[in-house]
Amino acid sequence: ESGAEITLPGIGKLKVAERPARTGRNPSTGAAIEIAAKKVVKFVPAKVLNDAINHGASQKTENKTR
Repeated sequence: ESGAEITLPGIGKLKVAERPARTGRNPSTGAAIEIAAKKVVKFVPAKVLNDAINHGASQKTENKTR
């Protein structure tokens, strides 16, 4: 079901999202093909995880530039 989610405390959320139907291309022939609509899982990181990753990345970058 679209909108369903699982929360992983301190890590993030896994959400079900709808991906609409679209027209794609067969890379070997170039022919147009219809790609069906489907449900996919999307990960949304928790603020704590995002801050930890981005804060750590900025420190590593600062050390390399000095």
